Amino acid sequence: MNATDENQVAASGGSRPLALVTGVGRTVGIGAGVARQLASSGWDIAFTYWPPYDQRMVWGVEQGATGAIDSALTVCGARTTAIEADLADPEAPARIFQEAERRLGSVTALAMCHCESVDSGLLDTTVESFDRHFAVNARAVWLLIREYGLRFRGAHGTGRIVSLSSDHTVGNLPYGASKGALDRITLAAAQEFAHLGVTANVINPGPTDTGWMSPEVRESCLARTPLGRLGTPRDTAHLVDFLCSPQGQWINGQLLSSNGGCV
Repeated sequence: MNATDENQVAASGGSRPLALVTGVGRTVGIGAGVARQLASSGWDIAFTYWPPYDQRMVWGVEQGATGAIDSALTVCGARTTAIEADLADPEAPARIFQEAERRLGSVTALAMCHCESVDSGLLDTTVESFDRHFAVNARAVWLLIREYGLRFRGAHGTGRIVSLSSDHTVGNLPYGASKGALDRITLAAAQEFAHLGVTANVINPGPTDTGWMSPEVRESCLARTPLGRLGTPRDTAHLVDFLCSPQGQWINGQLLSSNGGCV
């Protein structure tokens, strides 16, 4: 156990603290990368997944993903639980917290990696798609953060909220617009939860290679990134891990671009 783990364990009263990670549906996704990294740093993990979203996307449902992720977290010494939840349902956030608390205890860190992301622009976005993007990417974030704030019982200075954002808008209007709302909702918690000693930050990971890119998109992203490679889930996971650690407690109310300098 390293110094970070010891501090976290001490802050949680002698056991591993609990992180709730949303959007952990695929082993190659950012959510799974975040969950694995936090587990390796001494956190127990509750995570959410929603197969119907993956089924609608080009990559489809990854059979056995939940079990594989659970096994990977367990290898790291984490207690873990998987919660199936449609975050378009306004009742889902409260149920997720209830299940996490019932199975593993109080949540110390909330890392939101879920999203609704279907490409469409100004002229071809439907009202139904627009509303679903805002329900999942903005409203659910607010309701999860609200639930977290109502239930947080951790020591002052130990609580963490991290959301994943995007600055993409052209040709992806409802996604980008709803992520902009996510930014404001999350950053509000940095001020409104000051009495709890909870930090709240947003990460824009930039183009991340999780299997969704066409060859054309891949080449375009590579050409715009000075380091000459695409982002990986591990890149984002390392930053989430740092923000959730005692060493990251002075970073608060920030929208952080962690994208390799992609322009």
